[in-house]
Amino acid sequence: MTDPTNALKAFETALSAATTDIEAYDALCALTKATVGAKLFTVMTADMQAMLARRAYTDDAVNYPTSGSKPIEINRWFEQVHGRHECFVANTLADIATVFPDSELIGKLGCGSVINLPIILGGKMVATVNILHEEAYYTPERVAQAQAILTLPAMAVMAMTHRNE
Repeated sequence: MTDPTNALKAFETALSAATTDIEAYDALCALTKATVGAKLFTVMTADMQAMLARRAYTDDAVNYPTSGSKPIEINRWFEQVHGRHECFVANTLADIATVFPDSELIGKLGCGSVINLPIILGGKMVATVNILHEEAYYTPERVAQAQAILTLPAMAVMAMTHRNE
């Protein structure tokens, strides 16, 4: 992991040059990998009126394509992330399996821990930044680092990508 100051400068440069949503998401993905670490990085947007979640960005288009949407389920994950705007963290594949039906694929990709960072704009949760790594990777220190370093950049990216909606 690089110095957060240098990684944030690189993010700032990349975001200021971004002319497409993908370039903006790429900048956030690079910042995440450089500071917190991730084997898999995705962004899911939430359309609460339609009760649909859509993968807006992925760094693994083969296993997690951006096409399509899935229904938003009201469960403990939803209450924590959407309702209370708190990060969801799981550090074992068994814990992930309690809320994500694709846990088998997650495990096959070498991931066993996750942070779902809610992105709030205008008082509403508009997306989650989903960061996955090997089991037990997201220690309390790394979770705090993810929240401290990634929240504002993720808000900037979401504001940029939602500007035309």
